[in-house]
Amino acid sequence: MRRDPNVFLIGEEVAEYNGAYKVSQGMLDEFGPKRVIDTPIAELGFAGIATGAAMNGLRPVVEFMTFNFSLVAIDQVINSAAKMLSMSGGQFQMPMVFRGPTGNAGQLGAQHSQAFENWYANCPGLKVVVPANPYDAKGLLKSSIRDNDPVIFMESELMYGDKGEVPEGEYLLPIGVAEVKREGKDVTIVSFGKILKVAQAAAIELEKEGISAEIIDLRTVRPIDYATVIASVKKTNRLVIVEEAWPLASISSEITYMVQKHAFDYLDAPVRRIVSADVPLPYAPTLIQAALPNVEKTVRAIKDVLYVS
Repeated sequence: MRRDPNVFLIGEEVAEYNGAYKVSQGMLDEFGPKRVIDTPIAELGFAGIATGAAMNGLRPVVEFMTFNFSLVAIDQVINSAAKMLSMSGGQFQMPMVFRGPTGNAGQLGAQHSQAFENWYANCPGLKVVVPANPYDAKGLLKSSIRDNDPVIFMESELMYGDKGEVPEGEYLLPIGVAEVKREGKDVTIVSFGKILKVAQAAAIELEKEGISAEIIDLRTVRPIDYATVIASVKKTNRLVIVEEAWPLASISSEITYMVQKHAFDYLDAPVRRIVSADVPLPYAPTLIQAALPNVEKTVRAIKDVLYVS
């Protein structure tokens, strides 16, 4: 926002309250009410306003208090923002970001605990970014704001308190490039967002038993960096994918298809995936634990593809 006066933030409680999760703390004081704009509880309305602003050359950043609430605005996101470049024959670029938390964050109930990464990744015209740490969040958000296409930038309430090394100087991370977070030789684990922590914890547990797991953080689920995943599978010959989505038509389903298409002869075991149970998320903590991916399920799946007990 200091670099580009066309960038503005709009959403519920982003200004006077400093953001529902204090993400925009201090921004109203620095940039004023014309660039940090509080809205009514009307996601469809302010998503539409931002879409029109992007068509006219501004670069809006739309905060959804949670992506569960983005369902109210999905017509503007899908039918306007995502399709405008194509429908206008390239006359209207749509440089805008829709951002906010996605997925489970504890006992918030079934209507406030849904992971929508695969929903938005299904739509042509959108880019979908899901950072897993502060360094990536900064570099990818800056790239998303400067991108000329609409970007869905998905965060997590459970990660807003995370700390990590973030350079003070300028840096950008490219959208669509995965990162090998951990080198390994026995199995490839693919994940993204906060669920990457499950994969990393599982790899540490497996290391105690002499199992070497390679971890890939997708960082972006549209576009997906298939090449990095396939190269890893050709090295380890086994693949386990961990994500929070419901099982049908998930990101793991897509990766599984691409791996069997391009690396079938390298697989020494069927691809396994750890996803959420095919139910609305329960409220009871014990049932939440049972429904979501966790370290125990991931370790078990990896041992299964390695044919060890």
